[in-house]
Amino acid sequence: MKTYEEEIRDTEKAFAALAKEKGLKVAFSTFAADDAVLSRENKLIKGKKEIEAYFDKVTLKNVQLSWEPEYIKVAESGDLGYTYGPYTFKWTDDKGEAQIATGIFHTVWRKDKDGKWRYVWD
Repeated sequence: MKTYEEEIRDTEKAFAALAKEKGLKVAFSTFAADDAVLSRENKLIKGKKEIEAYFDKVTLKNVQLSWEPEYIKVAESGDLGYTYGPYTFKWTDDKGEAQIATGIFHTVWRKDKDGKWRYVWD
């Protein structure tokens, strides 16, 4: 039987793989809790519908986002956890020049009643 940490690590890997395969909108929508919140550009984007609308407005081209958790911690209750680690974000700007940004991500995960981990904060 997997530990909660292993479950979250597997979820993070599936999330990153879906982002690479189907794009950010699909991945961030698929793994979001209905009440998830994204913090982007000093603004809070609240709920799945707003998250999808946010990604609809993204005009960057050739977007690639990769990440992997370095640290995973789960509450003793087994229904809430968080991860953090490095990310790399690549895109092509309006001038056609390749850009890259790196940083540290932090995600809060909640285990829903269906047994699936969904992020509530990213």
